[in-house]
Amino acid sequence: MTVVPLRAARVYRSENSERSVHAWCHKALSQWPELGPLPLVETRMGATQAFRASGGSGTPVLVLSGTNLNAATTVPAARALAADRPVLLVDLPGQPGLSCSQRTAGARTEAYGAWLDELLPMITDRPVIVLGHSRGAAIALASTPNPLVAGLLLLNPAGLTAAGVSSESMRATLPWMIHPNEQTSNRLIEFLSGPSETACEEYSSEREWLTLVARHCRTNTTPTPLNAEAFRAWSTTPITVATGSHDRFFSPARLHGPARRFLDAEVRTIEGAGHLALHEQPEKVAELLREFDA
Repeated sequence: MTVVPLRAARVYRSENSERSVHAWCHKALSQWPELGPLPLVETRMGATQAFRASGGSGTPVLVLSGTNLNAATTVPAARALAADRPVLLVDLPGQPGLSCSQRTAGARTEAYGAWLDELLPMITDRPVIVLGHSRGAAIALASTPNPLVAGLLLLNPAGLTAAGVSSESMRATLPWMIHPNEQTSNRLIEFLSGPSETACEEYSSEREWLTLVARHCRTNTTPTPLNAEAFRAWSTTPITVATGSHDRFFSPARLHGPARRFLDAEVRTIEGAGHLALHEQPEKVAELLREFDA
């Protein structure tokens, strides 16, 4: 059945907000000249901007980012992955970035799955490993298996179970949304990432980005778990589930049961990482991708 999403609110609070976000993205993308934009693709969820960088001889990887993240915020991690393989990055429609700024009504994950089915053959003619981070993992699972998907790497994945929400998460998130500044963004990064004595220095770009997003964008919530039927189709596809040892939303303990029950997969733990495992430890993510090549 074709999923036709309804149009709803824009991601950005104003046209000036959109220009500010776009300017930040273009500046961040310029730090990696080898990453080139692909022609804009018109999809059922609106215009979609994808990027490609050549890399090693491994199977190409397509990165689907989490909530409020995009190709520009993934540049440092993607450069590390490109040592082994070509990298494709995509800005999700309805999220801050260079794709369509309209957010679909309800932003249902199933609609994004159909969007990925439509998009994939238009940006690659080779099988790819789909690396879905957080929201991106739920989107990957909601899509349809096909010969262009060589495997799924589900990182800090939404979609398998509900996110862990606590008073601590509220104390980190709400001040950032209400009073976006360097201090509240730092607090959110500390909550999202694993323990690090130099987190403020390491994530200065992320801090700047999160402040920009809170000031200029309307954020949305974590996707709800998918129906069990969505998982059965992936039974013959290589799948790896991984999360950070300090991920407070999708901890190893929270994911263990659903991963075994729905995907017959063990949860791989990235020690020392939090919910931003791709950005915190891209070298560990690269190791997981190499297992698909083998």
